[in-house]
Amino acid sequence: MSNVPTITIIGGGLAGSEAAWQAAERGANVVLYEMRPVRPTPAHTTDRLAEIVCSNSFKSDEVNSAPYLLKEELRRAKSMLIDVAHATRVPAGAALAIDRDKFAEEVTARIAAHPRIEVRREEITEVPREGIVIIATGPLTSDALAADIQKLTGDDQLYFYDAIAPVVEADTIDFSIAFKAARYGKGGDDYVNCPFNKEEYEAFIDALLASECVPPKNFEQGKAQYFEACLPIDVAVRRGRETLRFGPMKPVGLTDPRTGRTPWAAIQLRQETLLADSYSIVGFQNSVKWGAQRDLLRMIPGLHNAEFVKFGQIHRNTYINGPKVLTETMRMKSDPRIFFAGQISGVEGYVESLATGLVTGIFAAELAQNRTPVPVPRETAIGSLINYVAKCETGNYQPVNITFGLLPPLEESERKRIKSKPDRKARQVEIALHAFDGWRATVGVGERIERTEAAAL
Repeated sequence: MSNVPTITIIGGGLAGSEAAWQAAERGANVVLYEMRPVRPTPAHTTDRLAEIVCSNSFKSDEVNSAPYLLKEELRRAKSMLIDVAHATRVPAGAALAIDRDKFAEEVTARIAAHPRIEVRREEITEVPREGIVIIATGPLTSDALAADIQKLTGDDQLYFYDAIAPVVEADTIDFSIAFKAARYGKGGDDYVNCPFNKEEYEAFIDALLASECVPPKNFEQGKAQYFEACLPIDVAVRRGRETLRFGPMKPVGLTDPRTGRTPWAAIQLRQETLLADSYSIVGFQNSVKWGAQRDLLRMIPGLHNAEFVKFGQIHRNTYINGPKVLTETMRMKSDPRIFFAGQISGVEGYVESLATGLVTGIFAAELAQNRTPVPVPRETAIGSLINYVAKCETGNYQPVNITFGLLPPLEESERKRIKSKPDRKARQVEIALHAFDGWRATVGVGERIERTEAAAL
């Protein structure tokens, strides 16, 4: 053990925490740096590792969906964070949603208890020029470190705005108007729904368009580049008055008990904690000033007396140009002792971030023990994410979530043989998991974790 080089990991978010765990579990010594609470960020509120600041959802766990495939690969690789996610799960239909506080508490406790991991609470302003390093500083990388990364990569950093959705106190929701249901009755009554008629929707849109928003900070002016899957409502509405009704306010699959009909529009609230004492407003990230935002959100039917735990806000997100900088094992082309993981590498989403943390932890541990890291097969969800990060051919590289579109398409013979879209997805999942199990066997990663909860969905 003493002869194994120490791996330095910068950033104690989802990717950094998972990377630290995986590297330590494979025999490496790890020093994990987290700058909070010495230096806070605009979005975090605690000093816990793996603190989640936006949605509490790890997305769908419905069998044969792309998010399910990614999580299943992680389960098979013994992801510590996915294990904690299941242990802190809250009801959310077919989605894997968590109690954010309990999740971060448990991850922090497990990391602190690991004999091969040392956590240091200090800001790193420069990338170490020696030793194996994993940079997992996430979307809120400090200005000093971001500047050093820019020097190191030789490439301009790219910025876009990320967003946090509002959170409402559960006991201030009016359930004579709001109702519990999942779309199409799928997954139980795990969501609270606020139905709009046409007049209420039009009034809400008028108020949103007239709301005063927080202007971009000086370093962001002229660079507003939003991630499409997390578009602020105050930006989306300017694309057309009906945009929200076909986005986060879509009413499909819901029936208003008061009328027996599909509402004109609807907002869904998702449980935040195991105690069900707060709910996040799904897809309602925004940059409306907080006083005006409170008044705006109280126009939502069922929330006219609502009190808010947290208001929506926008913050900077930083990521590198992965195809120019990284290899298929997430190492820098110009300095292969340095790995990138998480959102700074160009993936979007909690599970996607921790997935890159898992593999970089494994890759770094292999390198520390003089073994050559083995890339994850392209046929897998994780391999496809990395393929995008390292090889995406586009002049406008943007962060990406896992979708079937990233995976290799079925061969033409199979496409002809398998007619239905669900069956084709099932076949892609089968191919991916077979390839992933082969990779696991080759590098000695994990064992199958039984999915007792998810299998019941």
